[in-house]
Amino acid sequence: MAKAVIAIHGGAGALSRAAMSAEREQHYRQQLHEIVAAGQQILAQGGSALDAVTDAVRRLEACPLFNAGRGAVFTHQGTHELDASIMDGRTLQAGAVAGVSNIEHPILAARKVLEMSPHVLLISSGAEAFAAEQGLTPVAADFFFTPERWEQLLRVRDSATTLLDHDGAAEPLDADRKFGTVGAVACDLQGNLAAATSTGGMTNKQAGRVGDSPLIGAGCYASNDSAAVSCTGTGEVFMRTLAAYDVAAQIKYGGRSLQQATARVIHDTVTELEGSGGLIAVDAHGNIALPFNSEGMYRGFAYVDGAVEVAIYRES
Repeated sequence: MAKAVIAIHGGAGALSRAAMSAEREQHYRQQLHEIVAAGQQILAQGGSALDAVTDAVRRLEACPLFNAGRGAVFTHQGTHELDASIMDGRTLQAGAVAGVSNIEHPILAARKVLEMSPHVLLISSGAEAFAAEQGLTPVAADFFFTPERWEQLLRVRDSATTLLDHDGAAEPLDADRKFGTVGAVACDLQGNLAAATSTGGMTNKQAGRVGDSPLIGAGCYASNDSAAVSCTGTGEVFMRTLAAYDVAAQIKYGGRSLQQATARVIHDTVTELEGSGGLIAVDAHGNIALPFNSEGMYRGFAYVDGAVEVAIYRES
């Protein structure tokens, strides 16, 4: 049997310990711990990597602490446009949705695209209609609203500034350098890999903007012969470098280890283009990597027979 493991992330950025109360930090850590533990249980019971990452990202979307699903950031126009993607490393099947506004869990819609559609990516009203046809009940536009995100938009809407995730809010991450997105990667007991990514985008983004999260190869990728990868960070840089696929390609064609490949992508390729953020990755041997070039990244992982590990800050 493979060394089954799940890893998750809830965004990366510049961390300010002084801005985080002990109570708030504990809240983040508790949420991360519970979500990892749920995924760990799915894998321990013989569940697939695909099911484990779907469940983990669904739970992250349901938590307003993170910029995905409920608690997603606002566009310049005061709306929500959510993106998500998922990929099965065993079959290379993938599904994604972009620019959706009435789907409670975009990752579930992406999973439906993977399973029930001949396409890989559906957008906007077309994705919403497909999701409804597949039995996902639409939600009202204000379902995703939180006062913190609205106040965040009001602070910057009259400027040309776009803020990433929790920027400007009373968060543990620096006001201008927090990167929204959530994700999960897993290796199941059969050695199959899967990855999933979801986001609410950037505060004050132009309506219609799509980042790396729903793009296979940029913000999400999985193949059993290399790795499963979920990214978070400066979306345009991850798109231009095909960051998630680059990790897999370096392993498959360059003979690099998971640690070597992920380090090169985050600390060399992305950094050289002045991009910031991180990624989580796992290979079919159960090796994991969680590199980031910012001061911190919400993250957690657990092997089926091990303890749940969570972290926020850079480990010294």
